[in-house]
Amino acid sequence: MTDTKSIDAVIDDALASKGLVGVVVMVAREGQLVYSRAAGLADREAGEPMREDTIFRAASLTKPLVAATILAMAERGLLAIDDPVTVYLPYFRPLLADGTEPVITLRHLLTHTAGLTYDYSHDPRISAGLTDTNASLEDMLRLIAEQPLSYVPGNSWLYSVAIDVLGGVAATVHGATLGEAVEHYVTGPLGMTDTAFRVTDRNRLAVPYADGETEPVRMGEPHAAPNPWGGETTFSPNRIFNEQAFQSGGAGMATTAPDFLRFLEAILHGGKSILGAEMAAQAMANQIDFEREPGAGFSFLGSYTVDPARAGHDWPAGTVNWGGIYGHIWSIDPVQRISAVSLSNTAFYGGEKAYPQALRRAIHAYSA
Repeated sequence: MTDTKSIDAVIDDALASKGLVGVVVMVAREGQLVYSRAAGLADREAGEPMREDTIFRAASLTKPLVAATILAMAERGLLAIDDPVTVYLPYFRPLLADGTEPVITLRHLLTHTAGLTYDYSHDPRISAGLTDTNASLEDMLRLIAEQPLSYVPGNSWLYSVAIDVLGGVAATVHGATLGEAVEHYVTGPLGMTDTAFRVTDRNRLAVPYADGETEPVRMGEPHAAPNPWGGETTFSPNRIFNEQAFQSGGAGMATTAPDFLRFLEAILHGGKSILGAEMAAQAMANQIDFEREPGAGFSFLGSYTVDPARAGHDWPAGTVNWGGIYGHIWSIDPVQRISAVSLSNTAFYGGEKAYPQALRRAIHAYSA
């Protein structure tokens, strides 16, 4: 049962400790909004308060929107999930280390089992959607196709640029830009008017911050920050304003909490105007036959909880969740019929540290 007082306490603690600069949290249960709060600051230096309609750089919240676009196209017979990617992108033929060319299917891409990676640091020409570039989507995918695969497709799981490749498929099949495809199949039908590969109102755009030694620091352009995985992540906050930058299916959109909750609710409640009930159920189902980490598989949209105890979650099996590197998390709990989103302007604290763990516990409090 969602504990709104506990949610308030988690947010208050995160702000008081200066872990977060600002955040918007929204929770729906059984189709009804049960919690909505904007807290902290959208622009700390200007004293601009966070609002419920504040716009955020979506980062990986872009991924499920592109995945849903592909699923909608599959329902209409425009493509097939088990087709090789070369049916739609004939040039996308990365090789294994031994020089052989495996078959990569759209299913492999949807589930991050294609053998691709996010670690292309050896080739500075490759942007994974966070750094600025003037490259086109096809130019970027051709560069990625030149890189060796990390493993035989289907044999392992590795978070990757796979959804950027799917973005190329969606654009090709739709015969337009990726943004136009996502708008046609997902954001348009759902009325997600602030979710796009551009910022609809710059006055509502949150200033991004990164974790600092004593408090978050305002991001520069670009901004390199130590990440929780022992490496460094480079952000280019201005990328969202560059109309020449390719539309990244993995990280390129902007969104708001009300918009994104509308999407989560559509998936939870049978697909509504974007997917049929069977496809919406498939979107949330586990799609890999091994655990990518203890207690977790992967759906078409995000992580799938197979065993909550081993996964370290206080929510039921079948819950799907993921986040965004700018400081966001989301979840869909099909047992308690809960959908939730937290968008912050603080990387990485808003998405990877103590705050999201405590917030999820308050939102999804569950005992089997």
